[in-house]
Amino acid sequence: MAIRRLPPLRAIEAFVRIVRLGSARAAADELGLSPSALSRRVSALEDFIGKRLFTRQHQAMKLTDDGSTFYNAVAPKFDELAAAVEGQVVDSRVLRLRLGVLPLFGSQRLFPRLPELRKAQPRLHIDFDTSPHLDHRVGDTLDAAFILSPQPDPSFHAVQLDHNKVYAITSKALAEEIGPRPDREALSRQTFLIHNELPDSFVAWKQAIGLPDLEPAAIDHYDSGQLILEAAAQGLGIAIMHDAHFDRAQDGRLANLYDIEVKSPYSYWFICKPHALDVRAVRIFHDWVVKTGL
Repeated sequence: MAIRRLPPLRAIEAFVRIVRLGSARAAADELGLSPSALSRRVSALEDFIGKRLFTRQHQAMKLTDDGSTFYNAVAPKFDELAAAVEGQVVDSRVLRLRLGVLPLFGSQRLFPRLPELRKAQPRLHIDFDTSPHLDHRVGDTLDAAFILSPQPDPSFHAVQLDHNKVYAITSKALAEEIGPRPDREALSRQTFLIHNELPDSFVAWKQAIGLPDLEPAAIDHYDSGQLILEAAAQGLGIAIMHDAHFDRAQDGRLANLYDIEVKSPYSYWFICKPHALDVRAVRIFHDWVVKTGL
């Protein structure tokens, strides 16, 4: 039986990466290509199928309707092919997992438990990625990730790891200065420290203390949990974080500003694409996460 002719897999890979990363430049960086080399791969794919997949304006590439239809048809099959090939690779030494991790979650919750995983699964090794927007790259450059989210996209297989409360964390000295009860005047003079992954937590906290329209002196934004906790410990402001972050830090310099019950809009989740569970490294790690209650 004659084998049907297919376009070069490298051209399909280039197309899929551009769509998933949302940027031709980012896709070129991931593949180690120059922008012109990436463009040639896409042009070769367009010539093969006879359809324009992107419109090109200046240096931007926007998916066409034909491109969107082609992506929806091809991307799942491309993922299946990648998983099938990986499943046939014989390597008695290493099982490799590409894992996205938020740094504070990694230092407080994941890394203290990794020695037991290494002992149980010595062949499993993990490449860690702490870049922002981890969920955007799961299924492409990442096999799985731990994220903070109200609810992951339904296209993911997701395991909820906790339910959290919102704490206003600051130095003990600043907590004493502000006082034990919510006071609009005192709080309006403060700087609040907000983590980029928790923007709605401040809204929930203000509502819980009965000051939904509170306007502080300033709001400073952070993308690092470790840095925001250290800033709070140094008296630089009031960090709006999770109770677990406070409890696990075990930092005697820190105080929870008020003893008020505030349900967090966010939880930690483990996510991967459903088909990724057929990959041995992902399945082993997923089952360990579930079993240990990480």
